[in-house]
Order: sequence, then C-alpha cells, then structure tokens
Amino acid sequence: MSEKFHCHYCKDPLPGKKYVEKDGYNCCMACFDKYCANTCEQCHKPIGADSKEVHYKNRYWHSTCFICIKCHKPLANETFVSWENKILCNNCATQEASPKCKGCLKNIVAGDENVEYKGNVWHKNCFICSNCKKVIGTQSFFPRDEEFYCVACHETKFAKRCVKCNNPITSGGISYQDQPWHVECFVCSSCSKVLGGQRFTAVDDKYYCVDCYKNFVAKKCAGCKNPITGFGKGSNVVTYEDNSWHDYCFNCKSCSVNLASKRFVFHDEQVYCPDCAKKQ
Repeated sequence: MSEKFHCHYCKDPLPGKKYVEKDGYNCCMACFDKYCANTCEQCHKPIGADSKEVHYKNRYWHSTCFICIKCHKPLANETFVSWENKILCNNCATQEASPKCKGCLKNIVAGDENVEYKGNVWHKNCFICSNCKKVIGTQSFFPRDEEFYCVACHETKFAKRCVKCNNPITSGGISYQDQPWHVECFVCSSCSKVLGGQRFTAVDDKYYCVDCYKNFVAKKCAGCKNPITGFGKGSNVVTYEDNSWHDYCFNCKSCSVNLASKRFVFHDEQVYCPDCAKKQ
C-alpha cells in the first residue's frame, strides 16, 4: 500500500482508521493531537481533531472554552468583542469601555451627568469639595494639588485677604510692600481716588494721589512757596531747621547764586552766601 496512507509520524497504516490531513501530510488522530493540535487560550490544553475549534487572530479555543472573560457567557455562536486582548460579550464590553468615576469608581454610562477635568471623569454628584464635602457638580471650582474646592472654601482657606477690609481677594488685586489690597480699597486717603497704576506717595501709612499730596500734605518751598513733591524737577530738597527748599530755589537773597551743596548763612529767615552775609 502506498506510503501516503500511512501516518506521517508513527507510520501506522491508515486504511479503515480516522485520520487528518495536515500541511500535505496524513496523520492518525493520536499523532495529530500530539504533534499538530493548537493549544486552547483558555484551558491551555490541545484542541483535538474531534473537538470543535474557534479561531480568531492567530488564537485558538475549544468551542466550549470560548467564553466572555467577565461573565463566562458562551460565545462560540454569539457576537463578541475583543477588548485589550480580552474576549467579551457585547454587554460586558460596553461596561468595560465605559469610563470609571474618579469618586465612586463605578462606570459612567451613557446618559449620566458627569464632570471631566484633566483626563479624569466624575459622576456629577461625586464631584465634591475636598473641604466641606458639598457637591460642586458643574459649578465653578478651584483645583489645588490633587484636591478640589468650591469657591467659598477656597476663599476661606487660600485666598489672600485685603489689608484694609480683610475680605478675600478672589481676582486681581494690588500688592504694595508685600501687602495685598483690593483695587477698590487702595485709594487716596484724601479724595478716595483709586491709586492702582497711578503715581502716589505714602506718608505715615497713608496714601495720597499726586494732586492731594501737593495740595494738602507736601511741605511748601521757603523760596517759591510751591509744594515740594519729590516728583520731577526739584526732586532734591534742601532742609534747614524747620524750612525746606527745592534745590534750585536755595539761592542767596542778595546775589541769587545757588547755594545747594555750598556754604551759606541763614539770617533773619533768609539765605545768604558768605560774602553777602558780611554786608548785612
């Protein structure tokens, strides 16, 4: 008898026996199970020639082993889904693909109201303030490290407080000498003009706009009688006893020579150079 009717592996004759043709060779059932059978992904045992086999993307199962990895529903004759290398029934695949709430760790399914922030998602009622535990939901909130705060709690715990009114500064504000102010609280002590972005002068812990400082606070020059503001021309000041002068006004009463940074004589409330003082 021709050799092709012998088992390719054990050489036993095959007439009258069940055999399998594999890769152009004939083999008996025992040798097929031993040398040719695929290994089941589920039970890791050979899939014999007499067994029903399920084949999917170079993976093999006994038909009885081809089940949903979560609920164990048989899938050999059902539609299925391959999810992250796992075989799932349609129902379990829907649950597996659904995002999980960062708060309760349960699935967020279609129709659930939710909140998303930086790749994470919460059920609306699971997104709560880390401090007061009240539901933030879709309202405004402040993230801080890994926690979230409602507006009220964030103001209480973290917001800077205005040095004038002691209320939280929730946005903007002004900082002067490392102290925070509301824009509307940082005003001229005389006319209440907002000083943010404006030139101002501080005197004895009070703040004045340029006009009010000139008119009500600044000393008057003993020479020209105008305010000495320290702004612009005349920012240098000469002071003697209780009198002050713009540096350009500090001149000899007689010869008008400027005496700033020079020797002078003060006589009868007037300033003289040494030469003119001798003539008095």
